[in-house]
Amino acid sequence: MSQTVDRALSILPLLAEGPANLEQVARRLDVHKSTALRLLRTLHEHGFVYRQQDQRYRLGARLFALAQQAVESLDVREIAHPHLVALNERCGHTVHLAVLEDNEVLYIDKVDSRYPVRMYSRIGKPVAITVAAVAKLLLADLPEPERRAVAERLDYPSYTARSTPNAAAFLKELATVRAQGWATDLGGHEESINCVGAPVRGVDGRVVAACSISAPNVVVSAEELLHLLPLLRRTADAISAEYSGNTTPPMNSPKEKA
Repeated sequence: MSQTVDRALSILPLLAEGPANLEQVARRLDVHKSTALRLLRTLHEHGFVYRQQDQRYRLGARLFALAQQAVESLDVREIAHPHLVALNERCGHTVHLAVLEDNEVLYIDKVDSRYPVRMYSRIGKPVAITVAAVAKLLLADLPEPERRAVAERLDYPSYTARSTPNAAAFLKELATVRAQGWATDLGGHEESINCVGAPVRGVDGRVVAACSISAPNVVVSAEELLHLLPLLRRTADAISAEYSGNTTPPMNSPKEKA
């Protein structure tokens, strides 16, 4: 990278800390004021920095617009798919990816189990929102007032004896999911199907999607499925890192080997 470009880019994280004047920028870059001024003028012309009336510089609106465009252009399914395939190859079970959209949680990707017993879930199909692990992860991340409002307007079908019975129980479970960072559906939708899920997070740390491993009891027990949680969380962390552009692994990323 050329020295000029390197210096210009170094100004942006400086201004992200707050407005700075010419002298402060020059001192941080260890350059003459004339050099700093030339760099600032170029960035100002492109809208990446803005000069305030007090002659201090701050980040410009164009930079925020580009960042928003970049986020909106990301396709979490496209980014996640190779990771989901790799997860499926490691564990052999059905793998899903889901998002929250228009008050529904929808499957947007699926990699089928290698075993003869298959799940009937489909891409584009809403999940059973009060019991599904992916739904719990997505709803648990909502602000508390919104989380409560959603819980109170939902119906609570009795799919099985383990289904969530009411809003109070659902909110209690969402609080647990929010605290621990993962979720399960152990026979809540279908008696014979167990599922464990982990969140995919965006650059701001909010949950943008959720991935899961599902398997029938005849193939693997609920306890055995939970042993795959570290592998699932590493997969979700890898998707999160690629989606957000953050190459630093999350501090709470599990280190155990599955």
